Amino acid sequence: QVQLVESGGGLVQTGDSLRLTCVASGRTESKYALGWFRQAPGKEREFVAAISWSGGTRYYGDSVKGRFAISRDKSKNTTYLQMNNLKFADTAVYYCTARPSSFASWSEHEYDYWGLGTQVTVSL
Repeated sequence: QVQLVESGGGLVQTGDSLRLTCVASGRTESKYALGWFRQAPGKEREFVAAISWSGGTRYYGDSVKGRFAISRDKSKNTTYLQMNNLKFADTAVYYCTARPSSFASWSEHEYDYWGLGTQVTVSL
């Protein structure tokens, strides 16, 4: 079992930056890939970013490419989501997720562990 706790969300203005943090605990000795998804009110969950165990492979959703960056620090069991040039459309609850694999994925169905989420609100 892996437990995930997100932090760093908040209320920002359009064009601002924010960095989300996700700390993993539990069976972190195993190799696992990490991802970020988000869900806005009334919308389906959307893929944001994912990173492989090694950190060498990273995927991004089309709506965040060029603005968001995912990274991880294995020594701290932590992953980060740097979000730049935030838009109103980025408003959502952001979830950190993990899968017991070396390989990243953009499919939410391939992730086994989920955090409770952190709210990001971008004002116009």
